[in-house]
Amino acid sequence: MSKERLLKVLLAPHVSEKSAMMADASEQYIFKVVPNATKPEVKQAVESLFDVKVQSVNMINIKGKTKVFKGRVGKRNGLRKAIVRLAPGQEIDFIGAE
Repeated sequence: MSKERLLKVLLAPHVSEKSAMMADASEQYIFKVVPNATKPEVKQAVESLFDVKVQSVNMINIKGKTKVFKGRVGKRNGLRKAIVRLAPGQEIDFIGAE
């Protein structure tokens, strides 16, 4: 995989209360990824960008909600997330990564 592709796979870290608890308790981090990302691509991207050892990657597809506003039906965009488990003793510091 090219370096350019690996830089485009990860869109942003998913910041929420649940993701913060997962990071503290079990060394798992959640990232928003492009819809066609694969597990090996996400693993290589995280390892190259943050200099850590990835143990496993799980992918989640979240379908967009259908909403009604003033009688008009619309649909929100879907989302693909990757849950990345790091090797024991590893940690990602998002503030120092820039």
